[in-house]
Amino acid sequence: MNLKDKILAGHRVSFDEALSLYEMDFFELGELADNIRKKKHGKKTYYNINRHINPTNVCADVCKFCAYSATRKNPNQYTMSHEQIMEIVKDIDSRGAKEVHIVSAHNPNTGLEWYLDIFKKIKTAYPHLHVKALTAAEVDFLSREYGKSYDEILDLMIQNGVDSMPGGGAEIFDEKVRDYICKGKVTSDQWFEIHKKWHERGRKSNVTMLFGHVESRANRIDHMMRIRELQDITSGFNCFIPLVYQTENNYLNIKEPITANEILRTMAISRIVLDNVPNLKAYWVTSTVNLALVAQEFGANDLDGTIEKESINSAAGAKSANGVKLEEFRALIKNSGFIPVERDSLYNEI
Repeated sequence: MNLKDKILAGHRVSFDEALSLYEMDFFELGELADNIRKKKHGKKTYYNINRHINPTNVCADVCKFCAYSATRKNPNQYTMSHEQIMEIVKDIDSRGAKEVHIVSAHNPNTGLEWYLDIFKKIKTAYPHLHVKALTAAEVDFLSREYGKSYDEILDLMIQNGVDSMPGGGAEIFDEKVRDYICKGKVTSDQWFEIHKKWHERGRKSNVTMLFGHVESRANRIDHMMRIRELQDITSGFNCFIPLVYQTENNYLNIKEPITANEILRTMAISRIVLDNVPNLKAYWVTSTVNLALVAQEFGANDLDGTIEKESINSAAGAKSANGVKLEEFRALIKNSGFIPVERDSLYNEI
């Protein structure tokens, strides 16, 4: 059976087969991914009404790819007060948001209680809002900084109102690449340990991959294979999110951004490889809205949401600082031939 027939028959691909998909005809590859997307989701494209809050940019780490952290090229340090955060939450709740997504830098000055208190305040005042917060990198930082085990940090998160975890901090799981782009940050094994423990608590999370910098295609496939392996054990990942590296204002000095062709190939291959992860997100923040819409035909069935405000990727050149208006978002999905479906944070249709 050739590789195309194997995929059409729903059989799982190996590492070498997955890598060889990069050499397949572009449209043939897209069609294979689209076929899987249709079987899983038909023509539905999910979105949610959400708001990203990035409470602080003061960071103990020095990742070369980051333009957000105030420790390097960005001299404008800030840390929001709980009052400022609660004002934002009050505003978005009044306009129908279903999720608040809180990730930020590894700030050694704010304290563990600062994080836990804001989660509790949000959940107490707005129990219907889904709180998605703290990447595995942040959990690892808090664990080291405050001498607590991962189990203790995760239990505290749940006790104080965190509903699910975002997929950030994954970057590329290959340790040689990690050593170059984010030395000192959570290791790949630690990242998986944290998410496995989170899943064992009956909670869901997402998983990302930052690509288009110094990694190889083989590094990307290795990244996907490791996700597939844990998902076979826990079934805890809701969504895979390939994040396109942003080239501005950081220390990797990548001159040319990755091509649209390579982005769409990577999307399609991830839909084929990750047969056990239900959703594939084309995160318009890093890919641009237009390319995210095209990605719907290369396996993606989720475009994230309205976001409203975003600071981390926009600091590196992404055009995402002020989000997208809801009606415009829905119209863009419809006009590209798909059916916009609002979802909650756990992919229940609203």
